[in-house]
Amino acid sequence: MSDLEVIALSPEQEQLRYTFGGGEPLLRVQQGTVVELTTEDCFGGRVRSAEDLPSQVCEFPYLNPVTGPIHVEGAEPGDTLAVHLVEITPARDWAVSATFPHFGALTATHNTAMLHEPLEEVVWVYEVDRKRGTCLFRPRRGGPEVELPLDPMHGTIGVAPAGGEVFASITPGAHGGNMDTPEMRAGTTAYFRVNVPGGQLSLGDGHCRQGEGEVCGTAVEASMRTVVVVDLIKGGGPAWPRIESDEYLMSTGSTRPLEDAYRVSQHDLVTWAAQLTGWDSLDAYQLVSQAGLAPAGNVVDTNYTMVAKLAKKYLGSGAVVADGAHDRLRETAATYLSQR
Repeated sequence: MSDLEVIALSPEQEQLRYTFGGGEPLLRVQQGTVVELTTEDCFGGRVRSAEDLPSQVCEFPYLNPVTGPIHVEGAEPGDTLAVHLVEITPARDWAVSATFPHFGALTATHNTAMLHEPLEEVVWVYEVDRKRGTCLFRPRRGGPEVELPLDPMHGTIGVAPAGGEVFASITPGAHGGNMDTPEMRAGTTAYFRVNVPGGQLSLGDGHCRQGEGEVCGTAVEASMRTVVVVDLIKGGGPAWPRIESDEYLMSTGSTRPLEDAYRVSQHDLVTWAAQLTGWDSLDAYQLVSQAGLAPAGNVVDTNYTMVAKLAKKYLGSGAVVADGAHDRLRETAATYLSQR
């Protein structure tokens, strides 16, 4: 048998958090620990039917709850916290989405003021079939139903910010937070700069699936059962959250306006590629310009998020991130799954 340490974390409703930074950790773990956790949906489980309008059943600022913080022993400011997403599974056979007044990419918002009336508040309830791996879109006003494949991810994941700051969980930034990128799915490893002792990892905002940009402001929002493995790399903390999959390296940028979020993510990817390969920065700039991808995270939150993405095959076998943390954590995940 393996000597893997496996710890469960299932917070009660009153233990859910709504910020990154501040508050005591719910759990303390050693690096290499597998954490089996549960997360609530962005509405705190209060929206269950088409009649449950968020404006009536939810209370601001108690939206977008996260599970955590998780304190990783030995993590110090400047270190790198690696979080490998082993599994993300919908916890219920239903999920919800909605349009909000003054929220979303195609309506007037508090930042983009217009004289016309805000969009109507409407709720969609999706039927989730975990065995078949689908969620069912039912139009509210007629037309064909559409069966969509599940592609579970976490919209919100991050660590405590630097400088003692506290950010609402709906806000993405250099600490991570509500980036809403579909790239944050099972099988990936996310890298965060540790800003405070222990890192203070939190995550939530599970999505059964989400289109790039989260254009209406909500995805197919769901409670999740999630398994992660945490690891610690001394030093080397990235300025912005990074993601590694088996095939890609990805950099994030979260700010406004959207073009600056794009620039932040592209700048990080270019400098990362140069560091890993030994290329001059302009050579890396050229390669990323010709082979890179730029999927949107969100264009609706308090900050926007862009992702810069490059296939690892273009960087050669010598371009190894964090001493092979991703492959090492994949092995830990495989051991855990084989013994469950």
